[in-house]
Amino acid sequence: MASAVTDRAISAIKQMVVDGTLKPGDRLPTEAELSERIGVSRNSLREAVKALSVIRVLDVRQGDGTYVTALEPEQLLESLAFVLDLHQDSSYVEILEIRRLLEPVAVEQACPHLSDEDFDALERTMADLDASSGIEELVEADIAFHRLINHRCPNDYLSSLLDSLASSTARARVWRGLTDDSAVERTLAEHRRILDALRTGRADLARTYSAAHVAGVESWLLHEGEPPAQ
Repeated sequence: MASAVTDRAISAIKQMVVDGTLKPGDRLPTEAELSERIGVSRNSLREAVKALSVIRVLDVRQGDGTYVTALEPEQLLESLAFVLDLHQDSSYVEILEIRRLLEPVAVEQACPHLSDEDFDALERTMADLDASSGIEELVEADIAFHRLINHRCPNDYLSSLLDSLASSTARARVWRGLTDDSAVERTLAEHRRILDALRTGRADLARTYSAAHVAGVESWLLHEGEPPAQ
């Protein structure tokens, strides 16, 4: 656990980024200069830099210095994806609940930003699926379908967060597919409803269908239980 002094150093560097003293891509001052400016020891500063590099706020380049990263949402949320992967065996339902609450909002916001090319790509994710399709193939197509829609959401943080949530629950969807003979048929029907609503500009319907789609997996897990440990 970080010491109070290290926490103070982390807060000071964060504030420098927030107030614009340090901008994305900027190189941090030398260790001696920064530790004196913040009022902490070099050891505490090193611990702060290490912590901020783990969550991708800083990039430590050996022999070159320490830089502020681009601070893009997908970079900053990588640590969350890592945490979700570590805890997925005991929290599938909780993760799906978060996805059910957030993804319908992203789908609704994405609706006016989807192009004809996007709709064609969404159709292709479903084109080769039928009752004979493998479960891994189904889940891969499901992730691709939702990722394309979510990436058209203008909120980059929301779409990046949903990427993490979708990949973290893939195993639960494989488990459902292995124990549910109608998984492919049901998934295709639910995707079709979402896609048709988006094509006709019915963002409100797409939001409702998206919530029901995720809720189906969540409800199934609540009834059947979590996938067995690997």
